[in-house]
Amino acid sequence: MDTKTKILTVKALKKIIAQQRKAGKKITFTNGCFDILHAGHISYLEAARKNDRILIVGLNSDKSVRTIKGPQRPIVAEGYRARLLAALQCVDYVTIFDEDTPYELIKALKPDILIKGADWKTEEVVGYDVVKKNGGKLELLEYVPGLSTTQIIESILEKCKRKR
Repeated sequence: MDTKTKILTVKALKKIIAQQRKAGKKITFTNGCFDILHAGHISYLEAARKNDRILIVGLNSDKSVRTIKGPQRPIVAEGYRARLLAALQCVDYVTIFDEDTPYELIKALKPDILIKGADWKTEEVVGYDVVKKNGGKLELLEYVPGLSTTQIIESILEKCKRKR
């Protein structure tokens, strides 16, 4: 499957979700910037996809990333980040959102399972109230310590400073 066919609008995803639910599938949702894809992301996404679920990844747009992470980010443009995520076997669909949080996206898609890293507290997870209200659940997945995009960027910058 061409990776571009896995990057969809909310409208297109809603149709697919309806079909997948009729087929008995659970719809799982997670989100993030995924600015520099790394092994921590892969572990997390593979765990989110387990048990024959359909995994949808909400990807922060470039505008959203700048708002959250600052003017130097993202490192990689949203179209490329979306293609990288879509190329992963464990990711079924990717959709890009402009807001600071995926709250409106979660309201629109109504996933059965919301996934976040275990470094989050349940009550802090954006969209948990929506998922719970619709009979869904939250799963907090193990966080891989030492692997974050921010840490990778800081490490690269530190190594560049030492070479000067």
